[in-house]
Amino acid sequence: MNMSYKELISVEVVIMTGGKGMRMAPYTKVLPKGLLPVGEQPILEIIVKQLRNYGFTSITMACGYLSGLIQTYFGDGSSRGVSISYYVENEPLGTVGPIKLIRRRSGPFLLINCDVLTTLDFSRFRDFHIQGGSILTIASQKKGIPIELGVLETQDEFVTDFVEKPTRSAYVSMGIYMMNPEVADYIPSHQYFDIPDLIHALLDADEKVRHYENNDFWLDIGRPVDYTLANEQFGKLKSLLLPGEPV
Repeated sequence: MNMSYKELISVEVVIMTGGKGMRMAPYTKVLPKGLLPVGEQPILEIIVKQLRNYGFTSITMACGYLSGLIQTYFGDGSSRGVSISYYVENEPLGTVGPIKLIRRRSGPFLLINCDVLTTLDFSRFRDFHIQGGSILTIASQKKGIPIELGVLETQDEFVTDFVEKPTRSAYVSMGIYMMNPEVADYIPSHQYFDIPDLIHALLDADEKVRHYENNDFWLDIGRPVDYTLANEQFGKLKSLLLPGEPV
């Protein structure tokens, strides 16, 4: 796909911010997860500023739980140098279900969860997707996964080795995706549908799905312990997360 630089910087964004954040209770009893403060500003504020800095200025927020608070906080986005519209789901539709019902994009778009703190270069990620010819690209990182058991290496019924509590490595999703508009064709209407469901549907249809490996800072703020870590790390990484803002 050949696109001019002007077209590239106009790539649209969908931020998924509709979940109840049950794992983040009791914080999310009064605020939607995206409005929980990291440092002195909500995580969604950090994401919106990062997107603007990389040239992504057309944003749709897919909301659900306590959506009114998010709409009141951000308005139309003009005060932040972006344009923000909202899709408010009447029933939970999962991490990608709302894409079916949101206005269809005219070109590739970025989808990001509202609880991601990262220094990922969104413009490089965008270019990687557009140049690769896949319908979906997943931002990924290789992580060590500890196994708290003794693991047997075997051949048939014979043990060839024994490894005590090894660490295996695997690629994990960062909750950040570049998608072509055609992904909507694989998403059912008015049905709960998560990202893994979409990936399986695409692979079953022999569509190309790629991943973009990187070593940038990334933290999924899914649990209270992650939220504490995000606040601890934000001060140290603010100059990288939000260059140009006072540290």
